[in-house]
Amino acid sequence: MKSKITLLRTITFILILVQAVLMVGFTTFYLLNIFDLKNIIQIDHILYGAFVLVFIDCMYLWIVMSNLIIFRQNTDLHAAEVIGSDVQAAYNFAQLGLVVVNEDDMVLWTNDIFKDRNINIIDLNILNWKPELRELVDNNESEEAVVRITESNREYDVKYLHQAGLFIFKDVTDHAHLFTESIENAPVVGLLSIDNYSDVIKTEEDFNDSVSKVKAEIFTYAKEYGLLLKRYRSDTYFILTNFKTLEMMREDNFSLINKVRNIGQGDDVPLTISLGLAHNHPEVSRLNELAEEALSIAMSRGGDQVVIQRFGSDMEFIGGKTEAQENRNRVKIRVLADSLISLIKASDNVLIMGHSMADMDALGSCLGIRAICEHFKKPSLCVFDLKNTEVKTRSAITSSFTREELNSLMISSKDAESKVNPNTLLVVVDVHIQKMTMAPRLLDLANKVVVIDHHRRAEEYIENPVFNHIDPSASSASELITEFIQFTSANPKILIKPMYASIMLSGILLDSQSFRTKSTGIRTFEACTVLKEFGADNAYAYDLLKDDFEEHMEVNKIVSSIKTIETGFVYCVAKDIVDDATLAKVANTCLSIKGMKAAFALGKVNQNHIKLSLRGDGSINVSFLAEKLGGGGHFSAAAALFDTDNMDEVVSMLESTIRANIKEASRFGDDKED
Repeated sequence: MKSKITLLRTITFILILVQAVLMVGFTTFYLLNIFDLKNIIQIDHILYGAFVLVFIDCMYLWIVMSNLIIFRQNTDLHAAEVIGSDVQAAYNFAQLGLVVVNEDDMVLWTNDIFKDRNINIIDLNILNWKPELRELVDNNESEEAVVRITESNREYDVKYLHQAGLFIFKDVTDHAHLFTESIENAPVVGLLSIDNYSDVIKTEEDFNDSVSKVKAEIFTYAKEYGLLLKRYRSDTYFILTNFKTLEMMREDNFSLINKVRNIGQGDDVPLTISLGLAHNHPEVSRLNELAEEALSIAMSRGGDQVVIQRFGSDMEFIGGKTEAQENRNRVKIRVLADSLISLIKASDNVLIMGHSMADMDALGSCLGIRAICEHFKKPSLCVFDLKNTEVKTRSAITSSFTREELNSLMISSKDAESKVNPNTLLVVVDVHIQKMTMAPRLLDLANKVVVIDHHRRAEEYIENPVFNHIDPSASSASELITEFIQFTSANPKILIKPMYASIMLSGILLDSQSFRTKSTGIRTFEACTVLKEFGADNAYAYDLLKDDFEEHMEVNKIVSSIKTIETGFVYCVAKDIVDDATLAKVANTCLSIKGMKAAFALGKVNQNHIKLSLRGDGSINVSFLAEKLGGGGHFSAAAALFDTDNMDEVVSMLESTIRANIKEASRFGDDKED
């Protein structure tokens, strides 16, 4: 077709040129009377000649138009063969628009739907009109590709048939509108819980001004966004809304959290709220289950936040700017301790393990569970691979116990697999993520699993534990185990060996940074007092944490590489392979510098992995930053592990994450704006 049009253009140009030359030549010769033309040719002869030229031009024009009409008819027939026999019926019923283009993507013909909608694109380059259609033209391998465009407030799905040079436009405006409406009106189920409610309201008859203000704020917020709010429990409300409203609340960053937090500021036990929301599933009952799970995660992470569970996708965390409040409900602790003891007594044997690269807290909490098992004469072993423990922990194990004691106390992860039977109880302490445990495979083999941890719950979690206790308000896992032993109703009382107590005390000292972290509270000191009563040697506990000369020099060397990201935010990079504990010490050392809000230490822990240790002074939620980087932890202490050996890439990721989230990670950032 292109060659044909080119030929017609060439002939037309030659014809016009010949006529122009003849007319100019004749006029010149006639006016100059060359060859005595004025006497030879009369005016009548000129008129006859002009008539002949006009007749020739009209005939030529008729021939050209006939050729174009024949071509368009052939094109219509070709399109009819492509989409079916009854073309016009298909046009009307399916609201199909057809556009024929040439090899240069110039529009040669459109059907009536474009004329009816005042879309005139004849003789235009279709790719200049809608550049997004180039994707279809360039895709020669498949004619199934579809591109959506918008024109005159209507939406079209466009398909291109290369062989026919035909674009098919399908009007999907109504479908798109219905789809958008179905998304916006999709059900969202949520649960809202008032944190620390039981600590403020002792009985149902008690009245508290802060609680009344919080409830009033919740009702106002529900009315503002049109939420269906029903009381579920004394401290919990059921929420029903749609996805459009959820998006509006997300854009508002769930301002209700900040408003409630402001009400409780200055109180002995400040009130906050936690929300669990679920969507993207047709069954409301399933959404309710997901909302309960989301709320559980929000509360186990310390409350004061929103967890949004989109079915089939990762969870979204919003808020979490307040550190978990200390839980001093001893009745609850006693109930939990008695439940744990019942599980231990009902088992044939108990296996206990912490996290990989175990520190003193992981070791101490394992020994605490071991003390409970020994009291009830239940066979138990701590799962430890010495190569997979920190240097100080490895030194503490080898120096605190004889070889005979170690043989009866510990077992390797490989040998532990043979100890698992259907009635084995596996107790996991100081960690709740399967891949971070000392022996992840044991979790697949054991039928009964107990999880006890003090880190903020991450999205990835050990599935279906028979007993689960995550308390981010505690300073350490050793503190939690000590509370269980202290408040259990077991009679006679459970005793802890002095060596166990000393190592547990060392674990508390490690995770509380010698009582300097924000998570250190009355419970921490009470736990230390209990351990001291069991014979803990605080001098020995401190000695287990001391650095040797080489490590001290290494920490100072890494600290010397300190760099500033933002005011009060610094990071250090270790050039050589280092231990996890060394990175933590580097971050703590940097944080001890006046004016530091947060410190980050990076280093390779092996040839293929880079570890990041994060520490904050309490005004920055470093756990929030760690989660953005794929890690987690406490409000003021967290970590992340990167599956790469490219330090520059990790440093760049850290810097960009901090700059993008520094405001949201600030504990009172939103409050100041309000």
